[in-house]
Amino acid sequence: MGSTLPLFAFQQLLLMLLQATTAAAASAPPSPNVWSPRCTETCGGISIPYPFGIGDGCFREGFEVTCERVNGSATPRAFLGGSERNITVEEISLPGGQLRILNGISWDCFNGTGGVVGSQTNSLDLGDKPFWVSSTKNRFTTMGCNVVGLLVGGDNYTYGTGCVSICLEGASIASGSCSGTGCCQTTIPEKMDNFTTGMTYFTNLSSYADYSPCTYAFIAEEDGFSFDKSDLVNHTFRDKYKDGVPLVLDWVAGNQTCDEAKRNLSSYACRSSDCIDSTTPPGYTCKCAIGFQGNPYVPDGCKDIDECSLTTQYKCYGDCSNTPGDYICSCPKGQSSKNPKSEPCVPDKGIPTSTKIVIGSCVGLVLFITCIFFIILSFQRRKLLREKDKFFQQNGGLRLYEEIRSKQIDTVKIYSKEDLEKATDNFDKSRELGRGGHGTVYKGNVDGGREVAIKRSKVVTEDQSEEFVREMIILSQINHKNIVKLLGCCLEVEIPMLVYEFIPNGTLFDFIHGNDGALIPMTTRLRIARDSAEALAYLHTSASPPIVHGDVKSLNILLDHDYVPKVSDFGASRMMSVDEAQFITMVQGTLGYLDPEYLLLRQLTAKSDVYSFGVVLVELITRKKAIYYDASRQGKALASSFVEAMKDSRLEEILDDQIMGKENMDAIREIAELAKECLNIKGDERPAMREVAEKLHSLGGFLQVSSTHHHAPEEREALLGESSMSSALDSVGYQSLEIENKLAFGVKAGR
Repeated sequence: MGSTLPLFAFQQLLLMLLQATTAAAASAPPSPNVWSPRCTETCGGISIPYPFGIGDGCFREGFEVTCERVNGSATPRAFLGGSERNITVEEISLPGGQLRILNGISWDCFNGTGGVVGSQTNSLDLGDKPFWVSSTKNRFTTMGCNVVGLLVGGDNYTYGTGCVSICLEGASIASGSCSGTGCCQTTIPEKMDNFTTGMTYFTNLSSYADYSPCTYAFIAEEDGFSFDKSDLVNHTFRDKYKDGVPLVLDWVAGNQTCDEAKRNLSSYACRSSDCIDSTTPPGYTCKCAIGFQGNPYVPDGCKDIDECSLTTQYKCYGDCSNTPGDYICSCPKGQSSKNPKSEPCVPDKGIPTSTKIVIGSCVGLVLFITCIFFIILSFQRRKLLREKDKFFQQNGGLRLYEEIRSKQIDTVKIYSKEDLEKATDNFDKSRELGRGGHGTVYKGNVDGGREVAIKRSKVVTEDQSEEFVREMIILSQINHKNIVKLLGCCLEVEIPMLVYEFIPNGTLFDFIHGNDGALIPMTTRLRIARDSAEALAYLHTSASPPIVHGDVKSLNILLDHDYVPKVSDFGASRMMSVDEAQFITMVQGTLGYLDPEYLLLRQLTAKSDVYSFGVVLVELITRKKAIYYDASRQGKALASSFVEAMKDSRLEEILDDQIMGKENMDAIREIAELAKECLNIKGDERPAMREVAEKLHSLGGFLQVSSTHHHAPEEREALLGESSMSSALDSVGYQSLEIENKLAFGVKAGR
């Protein structure tokens, strides 16, 4: 008895420990990034397939979905993300790698006097989640009268888009049309993971308050939103979409390529499927192989399709036999068909003599085709040569050749397609310096190693070829140390290519704003402004005929080895007679730099360049971007902020602290007054570009003398030589040669 009780007690204790261990194992959540059949796969009627999931251990990192009822509703809603729960999920597509959510709208409402009675600004920030706003499925939309919808986003708001909606008296606004009357739509940038939408206005809205009391700006799925003109006449549009408009996101399972992801099988997402590389957004997705269907992100998730059981989808007029990933359809013995998957089987009648003749003829024909195949190859080379000649003439090659001979121009060289392919390693992506509205720019080496920038331009039509050639001839004759030089071209391809000198030290924009606050002496800033002004003055007064640049901005001013400025990008330029203005049907330019007079009248003049240069001048002394954001994250136009500061005698508040020394202030005030004159709303009251250059030249001499008297020798070396700068800056080259924003009409930034 005494020995039995301890043994029994031990057995009971062992049993209790075993039960506790089993219960703990059963209740333990599965490891992260591993699918479990216990996970909930629906929420409010919406399928939530893995890698998305609800609850710990049921989703891949970054793909968490929460499911809960909102405001006591009977049906729960799915939200993307964890604690934030502010992105409503509508649909998840595994094969397409896309996700449909609800996105809020920005709106302003006004009373009869034009006063704001209500407003809302919408933002979306996907943070570090593996999602991007689809640039192919969505469009940026603006609704209302005389309103400019603004879309900004990216790190430090690196990109922006505008869309103008107007209501002209007597104009007909049609439902379903968003061409700029009552409603405007435009494309959005690629790889966008955060954005803010807002609006600004270029006229008093009180006269439209009864007809269109509210304005709206939002990004929505192109196929998921249709404009109705009745949405303008009341306040119900925002109630109609109170939960948001449909927006499509692109997503990837990982940000690596397929080859890179397969090296780490523990994090590799494709469990039973093929891996597909994605470029927009960059990364990879998974897809079941052909003949299989299911979820490619879970083990054994892709199941073989039994085609023989799906007779309406997979046809077979004979005996069907399922195989992994496919099926075999054959006729019974004694019957035949050309293709039993598409034609019925019929009883065999033997092979007719005529069929045998046809078969023999086919064999002979194959042999004949094989013989003449090599003959065809010889003709292909001739065809390529004829095609090159065709493109050469189409792009104005003969006209250019005649001009070069008649004017004895030795600065423009005509390169062959093979020359430029060799110079750029067949236009390898690693050679790419930048993309823009007029083409893609590559770094290359020609003529024994000379570094150049090669731009693959857009197609030049036959009607434009003569103007294209004339512009190249003029640019080739421009000889100014502060203007990027055109070296040559290639016209024997469908898309003409231009060859420019290579400028290694990036753009003035990067120098001012991307230098981590490094010291930029006032003498350096003034020298860059003076040289840039002289280049523009040369274009306005010395070129024949005169040239208006049309898109002056810090991104289009490059810096060479010694940080000498070079004006570039003549894609928006116009040739004109002296004092002649050109009427432009489509306004080109960049938000923050556009001349207001050009914006309203659509007349491009030399004074338009003066206004844009005034913005660059203000950038140099304030070190603020043309569109910048104050402490409250409110977008502001630098030009208007600067003019207001000058008007209110608050110049010191907006200046860069680095140049606030006592010895600089007299010169800085002169520069500020000059910039203010350049930014005059009326073009006739602005100075000419030559006057601006002369003023900056005189100020440079004054400031040089002042700096010499007030700085120690080591400080004087930094001011005059910028030696401390050269080691801190990378060679950026032509990265921003062709960056531009095109607006259907002008946009006045800020409110």
